[in-house]
Amino acid sequence: MQVQKRKIHFEISERKILLRFIDLFFPITVLAFIGHYFQFDYFKVSQTNFTWTIVLAVYLLLFGSIFEMYNLQTASNRLQISKSIILTSSVTVLVYLLTPFYTPVLPSNRLQILLFFFSILFSLSLGRYLYIVLFASNRFMKKVLFVANSKEIDFMVAELSKFNPHYHVLGYIAIGESHHESKIELVSEEHLEEFVTRNYISEIVVISSKNKLTSLDLYTKLLGLLEKGIVIRKYNQVYESSTYRLPIQFEDKELYKFFPFSRSNQNKLYIYFNRLFDILLSIVGLLGFMLICPIIWLINLFFNKGSFFYTQERIGKNGVPFTIYKLRTMVQNAEQNGAVFATTNDSRITPFGKFLRKTRLDEFPQFINVLKGDMAIIGPRPERKVFVDEISSVIPLYQSRHVIKPGLTGWAQVNYPYGANLEDSLMKLRYDLYYIKHRSLFLDINIIIKTLSTILFFRGQ
Repeated sequence: MQVQKRKIHFEISERKILLRFIDLFFPITVLAFIGHYFQFDYFKVSQTNFTWTIVLAVYLLLFGSIFEMYNLQTASNRLQISKSIILTSSVTVLVYLLTPFYTPVLPSNRLQILLFFFSILFSLSLGRYLYIVLFASNRFMKKVLFVANSKEIDFMVAELSKFNPHYHVLGYIAIGESHHESKIELVSEEHLEEFVTRNYISEIVVISSKNKLTSLDLYTKLLGLLEKGIVIRKYNQVYESSTYRLPIQFEDKELYKFFPFSRSNQNKLYIYFNRLFDILLSIVGLLGFMLICPIIWLINLFFNKGSFFYTQERIGKNGVPFTIYKLRTMVQNAEQNGAVFATTNDSRITPFGKFLRKTRLDEFPQFINVLKGDMAIIGPRPERKVFVDEISSVIPLYQSRHVIKPGLTGWAQVNYPYGANLEDSLMKLRYDLYYIKHRSLFLDINIIIKTLSTILFFRGQ
């Protein structure tokens, strides 16, 4: 049987690895070139001082992650990536210059510092320009065929395209007898193999449906394509790996569909390390809060008149309630007419309260909850019982987010804005369950970095 010949494409993880390689290769190569051929003595790439290069590489990757250099949507947009490059270059150079012991001594000729900065800025810009021209083009798109209900196809393709701009669905085979008009080309079962060969299809995605694949002929053809090297995956798998959330719906009740949950949930070493990390970071956070607390209190006294702190009952791990501590951001007696969801432009939030929320300063007292063990640094957002009961009556799986401690920050908080309705609650639950399923040290570090991005770009709610 002849093997299907396919065009080159890059998976999401491969593109992110490629971007990191570009961000290391170009700056280090340019600095090595300048150091060899010009009078540039500050930074030398050599075996004797290779530590300098390692530290620079770590800073480039760290601040590149914070300033969203590895977000595929940002990486493919010239305007957005230019902003990220400037921020990454500036902060990397500043921190590198101020790092003692592991970086070169500051040069007496300050022009060398400018040359160092512009070398990194130019090399990052050059590498990302080449990426956009060479690798973000249509030549390297992943070409896909769907097997789906025609009523669902447009919505599901749009969902994936938001997160992976290089995922190109060229056609679909309709399940059932529905003839709903779609933007995607409808492919007949008879022409399936010819369509796959002609369009260099590398993956076929099957969407689970109440309708079964009753056509034995279609099943046989899909099996034949699988033997030729075409990847066949379920939509749930593709959705999860592309969006980093679980594809649950309002009516879903079967939690087993989303197992296995992360083994880290039962890993004692991971749990102890997390608790130690929570305690250390909480102590540092509270010490920092004590330093700025008098200033915030004075501003609150004049521009946010009323109580400074705010307490409220929230639901914790295993559904156990606890008292949460925050800085007040709303007017006094904000809920005298009953509890309601907070919205993006909520009139109850004071002007100074908006600043506290944007910078996440209002959440600093929650470090007390973390020290007490009611919360963790990372986990689902703790909600009030009235909202938990209301949401759980519509979304049965909502209670499952309480299998771990709620967090000061979390995967849902850094990926989705503040929930204002049941649709938002469902979306945030998708992210929360993804974290519970995949939680690991690497994902925790990713959340911390994204939280720093949220604070720096004033995206707090």
